[in-house]
Amino acid sequence: MAEDKNPTDEPNPDIALEEALVEELDERDLEIVKLKEEAAQLKDRLLRTAADMDNFRKRAEREKAEATLYAATNFARDLLSVSDNMQRAIAHRPAENASEETKNLFAGIEMTERELLNIFQRYNIRKVETVGAKFDPHFHQALFEMPTSEYPPGTVVQEMQSGFAIGDRCLRPAMVGVAKAED
Repeated sequence: MAEDKNPTDEPNPDIALEEALVEELDERDLEIVKLKEEAAQLKDRLLRTAADMDNFRKRAEREKAEATLYAATNFARDLLSVSDNMQRAIAHRPAENASEETKNLFAGIEMTERELLNIFQRYNIRKVETVGAKFDPHFHQALFEMPTSEYPPGTVVQEMQSGFAIGDRCLRPAMVGVAKAED
């Protein structure tokens, strides 16, 4: 054991070098761990930002499609009165013995109404299903209840005014009469 001791009690240069290397390695290892954590955090932020951008792009596309679909809502709502007036005129069609001019006038009104409904259809505006359909408060407005055994309760039995929808939204509810059970 005497040989192991340094007679001058000076620190062993090999041991000091080894301790310095270990200390340097520990600092490098710590720095590597820190850098790996920072890289993982940055990667996570990048992935989240990419996902946010993708969601934003999808939401913008969906909003654009909805805006395009529903852009004509107010204009279409204003045109519904024109359709109503044409239906009222057609409902008062003259008898078969009417003059040729009167028959031609009503044929023109019918053609104009058909063209208006075709244009509505092109813009995804459709008439709401009424008579025989189950009452839907989103698309029907009940004006009265009618006791009947012909239809089950809650079924639309009479249409007073046509309703229209654009896409899956109600443009104007149909004014209807609804069946109720006979007493």
